[in-house]
Amino acid sequence: MKKSLLFIAALALLTVTGCRKIETDGEIQVVVVNGGGGSTTTGQTITLQGRISADTILRKQNTYILKGLVYMVNNKTMTIEPGTVIKGSFSGSDVAALIITRGSKIVAQGTATEPIIFTSLSPNPASGDWGGIVLCGKASINTSFNGITGLYQCEGGIDNANGDGLAGSGDAVAPTPDDNDNSGVLSYVRIEYAGYAYQPDKEINSLTMAAVGRGTTINNVQVTYAKDDAYEWFGGTVNCKYLIAFKTQDDDFDTDNGFSGKVQFGIIFRDSVIADISRSEAFESDNNASGTTATPVTKAIFSNVTAIGPRATLNNVGNSLYRCAAHIRRNTGISIFNSIILGWPRGIEIDATTGRSTMLNVEDSTIRLMNNTLAGNNPLENTFFSGTAGATITTAAQFATWFSTPFYNNDILTNVSDAKLIQPFNYTAFDPTPFAGSNGNQKILNGAAFADSKFTGDTFFDKTVTFRGAVAPAGTQASWWKGWTKWN
Repeated sequence: MKKSLLFIAALALLTVTGCRKIETDGEIQVVVVNGGGGSTTTGQTITLQGRISADTILRKQNTYILKGLVYMVNNKTMTIEPGTVIKGSFSGSDVAALIITRGSKIVAQGTATEPIIFTSLSPNPASGDWGGIVLCGKASINTSFNGITGLYQCEGGIDNANGDGLAGSGDAVAPTPDDNDNSGVLSYVRIEYAGYAYQPDKEINSLTMAAVGRGTTINNVQVTYAKDDAYEWFGGTVNCKYLIAFKTQDDDFDTDNGFSGKVQFGIIFRDSVIADISRSEAFESDNNASGTTATPVTKAIFSNVTAIGPRATLNNVGNSLYRCAAHIRRNTGISIFNSIILGWPRGIEIDATTGRSTMLNVEDSTIRLMNNTLAGNNPLENTFFSGTAGATITTAAQFATWFSTPFYNNDILTNVSDAKLIQPFNYTAFDPTPFAGSNGNQKILNGAAFADSKFTGDTFFDKTVTFRGAVAPAGTQASWWKGWTKWN
C-alpha cells in the first residue's frame, strides 16, 4: 500500500485543519492541510513536499521521499526516529532538499547501530543527485541582505517569497542575534549523494549551517560523495564533533562569514580522481568573499582532524584540480590544532591575494597552527604563501620557517608512511588508526596539546586526548568511526 503526505501551504477552498482519508482502489491517501502532523501508520512510502508547518515525526518503519524543496517552518520540529531512511528526489523540478528554517528544528538522533540515512532516490545514485540539508539559525553572521546587517540569504537558490532561505538576524523573525540558538540535533546521521545546483554554479552543500547557534547538537555525521562541499558553515557558533567527509568533490570543511564555532575529531578521506574545477581542499576558510574586516571575523577552531588527500605516494599526483589541504585566505582567523595532513599537493597555504592580508592574522596569533603533523605532501610546498603580505612574513620560505618554529610544535615528514597509520589510502579497507607503541609515530601518539590561550576556559574540547588526528591507537576513541558509517 502506498501513502502520500502532501504538505500544502494554502488551500483556499479547504477549511479543515486536520487530515482526511481518501480510499481509492485499495490505496490510502492522507492529505495534510496547512502542514498537518503525520500518522502512526507504518510500512508505507511517504512523500514529503512543500512547507511543513506542524510538528512531524518520521518513523523508521516507513520510507520517506523528499520531493522538491521541503521546508520546516513556523517554529515546528521534525523528529526522526533512529534507523529511518529518507530519500531525496533526483530529477527535474522535483530535485529535493530539506531546509530547516529559523526557529524550527530537526531532531535526527540516530544511534551507532541504527543511523539515520539521507540518500538519493535514484536506483543508480551519484554525487549531486539531490540538494542536502540546510539549517538556518539566528546566530551572528557578518553578512547583510536587502540592507539589513546580520541577515544572510542562503546560496544556491533555495530562498523564496516567504524568506524560508534566510538566516541570521535583523528582521522581524529574529530582531537580534542569538548565539545560543537551537536548530535541533543531528547525531549518527549519514548524508549521501547530495550537492545539487539549483542555480548555475551555485550548488548547495551536503550539510549547510547558516548562522546556526551553539544550542544545536551536531555529532557523528558522515557525508559521502558530496557534489559541492561536504560541510559549510556560514557564520554562527555551532560546535561539532565526530564529522566524516568521504570522497567529496569540492571542499570538506568550508568556513565563512564569521563562523566562530569549534570542531573536534574529523576524518577526511579523498578519492585521487575526484576533484572540482574550483580546486579541491580539505579546509577552505574566508572571512568573506572580499576579505574585509567585517565582524564577527571567522575564527573557527579545529582540533584532531585527519585529512587524507589524493597522494598515497609522492609520485601519485592525482587529479590536477587538487590544490592544498588547508587554503586559509581572505582575512580569516581559523586555527588548526593537533591534526594530521597526509598526501596533498600542498599542505597549508596562507593566501593573501584578496582583501586584508591573511598573513597579518598569522603574525598577531589570530591564526594558530600548532601540534600538527604534515606527511607526504609536496616536500617543497608543505607550507606555501601567496600574495603580498604587508607584514613581516612575505615569502613561502619565511612562512615555512615560522611554521617550523619549535614553539608551535609542528612536524613535517617526507612520506605518508612516516605517519605510521594503518591503511589511510586503502579504498576497500580504509583504516586511519595509528600504529600503537613503539611501532607508531610518537609525535602522533603523544603530541597533542591544549595549552594555547584559545582553549582557556573552554568546556567543549576533550582535552584529555594525547593523540594527533581523529583516531586514537586504542580504546573508544579508536572505534568511534566504525559501525554507523559506510565506505563505498
